[in-house]
Amino acid sequence: MTSKRSQEGYLMIDHSASPGVPDAEGMPVRSGQGMFEAPTVTCNHCQTVVVVNPMRNRERAWCRKCDHYLCDKCGGILAQTGVCYPYKNFLDDLQEQNFQQLRNK
Repeated sequence: MTSKRSQEGYLMIDHSASPGVPDAEGMPVRSGQGMFEAPTVTCNHCQTVVVVNPMRNRERAWCRKCDHYLCDKCGGILAQTGVCYPYKNFLDDLQEQNFQQLRNK
């Protein structure tokens, strides 16, 4: 059995040799100055890479069907519809559609 932490990536931004950059929207405060390190997770439904904010209070979305983290957008869709639609399935469906179109020509 794998842990949720095994699905994390890693982001390091090193501005220690520069004056840094202004705070960016969606990033933690002072992340553009000095050294910033944070874990990342990739949404299994849309492949968006999300920087895990250590100051976040609410729980990160998790799909029990595909056993992966989700971004907030896909987590909301899953909560409303209950449908697990991983990116791999999307690519398979797209490939099948293209194959059917070529076959019908």
